[in-house]
Amino acid sequence: MHTEHLSNVSVASILIGWIIAVAVTSLLVFVVTAAGLLSDDGAGVGWAVAALAIGFFAGGYLTGTRDIEAPILHGVGIGLTTLVAWFAVNVLATFFVDDASYTGLSPAMTAGSLLLQMAAAIAGAWIADRRALRGDDLPGEKLG
Repeated sequence: MHTEHLSNVSVASILIGWIIAVAVTSLLVFVVTAAGLLSDDGAGVGWAVAALAIGFFAGGYLTGTRDIEAPILHGVGIGLTTLVAWFAVNVLATFFVDDASYTGLSPAMTAGSLLLQMAAAIAGAWIADRRALRGDDLPGEKLG
């Protein structure tokens, strides 16, 4: 049995999981936008939230299959990586983006997005970890 210790956390796994999560989320948002379900007037926010949850679940699942120790801390690390990336983008935006054209998220929406990302990444990593350790089949699937 593995326990949650910081010594079991791999920064490389967190970064790879985060990159996969962002890529899957971006692909899903692209598909939903191309289908005409998202628009500038705020319609289709539920689709964007679903894409965010699915993308970060996928990133967490990949991290859980790659590194089976400390799945919860890896999921939290993926969420914190988003926080660091947002900070870096906002610092760069102060130098390169006109204030009139920049719109941001409300504090509640920012916190909600971060919590959703962390929860989805934790769920993905935890499910992958349980599956790897126990060899459990997913519902409707037969392994071996």
